[in-house]
Amino acid sequence: MVKKSKGVIGILTGGGDVPGLNPAIRAVTIRAKREGYDVIGLKRGWAGLIEIDRTKGADNSHCYVHLDDNIVNKIGRTGGTFLHSSRTRASHVPKAVVPIHLQDTYKEEVNDLTAEVLKNLEWLGIDFLIPIGGDDTLSYAVRLYKEGVKVVALPKTMDNDVPGTDYCIGFSTCITRTINMTNLLRTSAGSHERFLVVEVFGRYAGFTAMLPTMAGAANRCVIPEHKFNIEHLTQLLSEDRKRDTSNYSVVLVSEGAMFDGGDMVFADAEMDMFGHKKLGGIGDIVGKGLKELSPKFNNGKRINVINQKLGYLVRSGDPDAVDSIVPMAYGNLALDLIMKGIHGRLVVLKNGRYDNVPIEVVTSTTKKINIDKFYNTERLRPFYKSFEMLPQFIMTSEI
Repeated sequence: MVKKSKGVIGILTGGGDVPGLNPAIRAVTIRAKREGYDVIGLKRGWAGLIEIDRTKGADNSHCYVHLDDNIVNKIGRTGGTFLHSSRTRASHVPKAVVPIHLQDTYKEEVNDLTAEVLKNLEWLGIDFLIPIGGDDTLSYAVRLYKEGVKVVALPKTMDNDVPGTDYCIGFSTCITRTINMTNLLRTSAGSHERFLVVEVFGRYAGFTAMLPTMAGAANRCVIPEHKFNIEHLTQLLSEDRKRDTSNYSVVLVSEGAMFDGGDMVFADAEMDMFGHKKLGGIGDIVGKGLKELSPKFNNGKRINVINQKLGYLVRSGDPDAVDSIVPMAYGNLALDLIMKGIHGRLVVLKNGRYDNVPIEVVTSTTKKINIDKFYNTERLRPFYKSFEMLPQFIMTSEI
């Protein structure tokens, strides 16, 4: 007797790496194999699907791998993504990045390779696709769903800003590390009686600054949703410093935070395929401004600053408990939907319960901090009001 496969499931990870991706891949693979499906891991996000060469005998080992329990059990407890990742947008591929075997066909400065993606999915025999990513990666998943691909998506991003869900894979580990590392830096800030400026992730949404501040890691935070006045911030931090027995104070700065009348601070002018410039440097600029303005609020004496950009430290290494459990649940929920013949969905956590919503929510709305409800614009810190009946991570409003 020959046991035939129920179908082939493709899984990929796109965008930035976060702890929790490998547990999600493991959960999907183990459950899928147990239920009678084959699983193909697509490498480097959407890049793996545009670089496949369908010519007979071509080596495509850099594009995909067949997964089984032995492979995923070795990586299920580790951070990052063993399938690798990229910021590839298959509908907007620059001419210089078009795979060599397709360069005679796609010659525009920017090319839509969706037709190749669809052919490659068919060539691989993939019946269902599970992309794991943030709003950029999943926005292209929406495109594929509209093209007829059976998609069930999992939300991932440290910023926790994918619409439709209270929780994205990677967020808990990020804020856990932010709290821990900021507390470690306090010893130096206190020893030298300085301002401590910690730059954290958060391009458009300030969840990664707000939650650690609410948990006591910082006195103040500045976030993308509200432009701030540097002199006002200096005054507040100076007052915090005076009240502190060790004579220091702390501010968390989202990488996408903006000064009054200003814009985001970019590391350079180069854009990725999703039109995003690399952010970087706002923490250093804030630190410089605090130092220059500090004499005004410190009897004419300058207050020195410790600047620290946490960067990849909060996204590398092993996942914490939440980012081990939630990806496991998300992966199994995706299989539940596939086995029921349901697709075009995003697996989510809403109000403490696992659920799923239409995948189109990714492109139809945004998820940011509700300023009026959660952020005190005068005090540059979260409101501490009644938390009754709020979700676990409190600030999940979509606007």
